[in-house]
Amino acid sequence: MNAIAPQVSPTSASALPSADELDRALRDASPAEIVAAALKTVGREKLALVSSFGTESATLLKVMADVDPAIPVIFLDTGWLFEETLAYRDTLIATLGLKDVRSIKPAEETLAREDADRDLWFSDPDACCRIRKVEPLARALKPFSAWINGRKRFQGNARADIPVVEDDGVRLKFNPFANVSREELEAIFVRAKLPRHPLAASGFLSVGCMPCTSRTAEGEDERAGRWRGRAKTECGIHDDEDFVAQSRCHAANKKIRFR
Repeated sequence: MNAIAPQVSPTSASALPSADELDRALRDASPAEIVAAALKTVGREKLALVSSFGTESATLLKVMADVDPAIPVIFLDTGWLFEETLAYRDTLIATLGLKDVRSIKPAEETLAREDADRDLWFSDPDACCRIRKVEPLARALKPFSAWINGRKRFQGNARADIPVVEDDGVRLKFNPFANVSREELEAIFVRAKLPRHPLAASGFLSVGCMPCTSRTAEGEDERAGRWRGRAKTECGIHDDEDFVAQSRCHAANKKIRFR
């Protein structure tokens, strides 16, 4: 199905199609068609892809690079990442020819004020994610009208019913892999001969920050190793009202500065 969104001026946010309209048009589209539609809808300067450079990230980055390797990629360097993840980021940049990868770090003053002892991940993981992921991403996405992420329905929990396109409260959010299966992801890896995350062979099926990531046992859900033993299943950038609040705060501050 060739479902590509109509051309819209990237300078006029009010003229953008609604998320519902785009979702209806793209619900049966391929990942490459969805990325191309996002690019056509808002333009490269207003579109970003957010990647953790985790165990499955190479597939979405490959699809994006085939459409346009210069689409900005936002990578959240939380200060708690595995060295293997940082090395994998550099490997994929070189392998795929990515031209605009932006490594975003938490604000130093916030870390000094709220996590000076670096133990917030243990006492309050939600707060840790907020200062190391939610706030930095909201800041990084400030110039953009739409973003692309790699969530899949087969990952379950809050991801089981995600649409192809949604509204995050501030901007359009494209989920090109919403419909894909594990088998289809593996086919992309094999066909493109993509390098694997160095930790995947050691039983890390989903890799986030070091203190909150563990190996996954046979038969477990692939994200079972994230925040093991806690009710927490998401970092907050996809389902947390705090992300919307942070994004709106940054947007408001930008408007004030340029009046």
